[in-house]
Amino acid sequence: MNTEILGVVLQWVLLVGLSYPLGRYIAKVYKGERTWLDFMAPIERWVYKRCGINPEQEMDWKQFLKALLMVNLFWFVWGMVLLVCQGWLPLNPDGNAGQTPDQAFNTCISFMVNCNLQHYSGESGLTYFTQLFVIMLFQFVTAACGMAAFAGVLKAMAGKTTKTIGNFWVFMTRSVTRILMPLSLVVGILLIVNGTPMSFDGKQTLTTMEGATQEISQGPTAAIVPIKQLGTNGGGYFGVNSSHPLENPNAFTNILECWSILILPMAMVFALGFYLKRRKLAAWIYGVMLVAYTTGIVISVAQEMGGSRQIDQMGIAQDMGSMEGKEVRIGSAASAMWGMTTTVTSNGSVNSMHDSQTPVSGMLQMLNMQINCWFGGVGVGFMNYYAFLIIAVFISGLMVGRTPEFLGKKVEAREMKIATLVVLLHPFVILVGTALASGLAAARPELAAAWLNNPSFHGFGEMLYEYTSSAANNGSGFEGLSDNTPFWNISTGIVLILSRYFPIVGQVAIAGLLASKKYVPESAGTLKIDTATFSMMTFAVIIIVAALAFFPALTLGPIADYLTF
Repeated sequence: MNTEILGVVLQWVLLVGLSYPLGRYIAKVYKGERTWLDFMAPIERWVYKRCGINPEQEMDWKQFLKALLMVNLFWFVWGMVLLVCQGWLPLNPDGNAGQTPDQAFNTCISFMVNCNLQHYSGESGLTYFTQLFVIMLFQFVTAACGMAAFAGVLKAMAGKTTKTIGNFWVFMTRSVTRILMPLSLVVGILLIVNGTPMSFDGKQTLTTMEGATQEISQGPTAAIVPIKQLGTNGGGYFGVNSSHPLENPNAFTNILECWSILILPMAMVFALGFYLKRRKLAAWIYGVMLVAYTTGIVISVAQEMGGSRQIDQMGIAQDMGSMEGKEVRIGSAASAMWGMTTTVTSNGSVNSMHDSQTPVSGMLQMLNMQINCWFGGVGVGFMNYYAFLIIAVFISGLMVGRTPEFLGKKVEAREMKIATLVVLLHPFVILVGTALASGLAAARPELAAAWLNNPSFHGFGEMLYEYTSSAANNGSGFEGLSDNTPFWNISTGIVLILSRYFPIVGQVAIAGLLASKKYVPESAGTLKIDTATFSMMTFAVIIIVAALAFFPALTLGPIADYLTF
């Protein structure tokens, strides 16, 4: 038990300790300052030349968003064609068939929006070709898009009065060449050294200790796992994701992968401080997020190591904690730590079955995604927090009788309306989707029997989790839900599109609109946003607007599940 707790503490220390220097480096990359990876500049110039991009051309926020949306549309069409036709394409030694159109739609949208919700099993639902040229490719593209949007918001916030927010293509390219690719290379090498396969051979046929034969899938796993974690993507190469011994072989790889999930979202908060030269503001934002994340870890680790109350009442010893749906080589504490880490980001990879974790842990996992701004996805995590900052500034200004200002720019009705719509869309799509699915399941019992592996409150929780994960661009699931059906593929696909692009458009628009306003120097009457008081105000706004909106649904799901003996 003590060793497990020490492992959790070590992961936490590594995340907090390394996020500061990495944040400083990221700020230099986006500001165009000298870094030790400047030798990548010729490759970047080659990309710009081949694609007809002028890296010196600045974009306003509308041009910036147009470029972001167009690149996503292009890759969506690319992915749909390859996924449907993968059965006829090369690098398919196991003979896997193409996906159905509805499943390809869900898969393509899911990976395009950084959600990686998987309604298929990786080793049988995809080929090596689509694993590399759809899944891995998209995991670089979508992460870089989110990071580029973050860089554009930073440039807008840093400007005094400006119409432009940088060049999307430059930010996207640098995100890949200077951040994602180097880190992925290091993590990939460490995984290979520890036993993660990297080959293009087909399934191995082995003889078990009982004398039976078993087929073991392999493939270019080590190429895909690093970016799945570092890009807060989460798509598992194997069906059981990072609980698979070839995807996550041992305790070291478990710590490495868990660290990889959150290091970039954490570092980007510090990057904000270095870029804007407002380290105190970044420190307070980081502190609010870290306290929320750490609180979840403490509660969940205690719940999972304490075991199941129902099993305890049966007189069965649980010396290792609640181990249903968990790997013995990983343990209950590390599984709980991973569950909190993957749901405070838009990662969604799992090293245990979230559906089998205790009700309180399941509720916290859902709550992390429902709040959706405790570090969050790479790049877009802070942008979600940014919308709440705008609302908190506006409310605080009204409370003290001052004109609301954020970094020297007046926050007026237009920005407030956009921020409010962005914030309220999240609970709207989750609750409406869950209500629709619940209504169909109640009206047609045969659907409930086909969809749900668990009845009553936990079955409701499975549906609530699915839409929560989709809306938060997370991708994990309560896998008691049979979700590879046209209804779930299409309905979650719609939620994925709305929940990715509407917030990014709104957040970049707010930054662009504020950037174009006249800069007002700070004075004695300016509302200070880099203080403990304002940080508590922002936290209160997040809890009231985001968390309480889901309280009735959580009561019908995990809370009722917890209270049921």
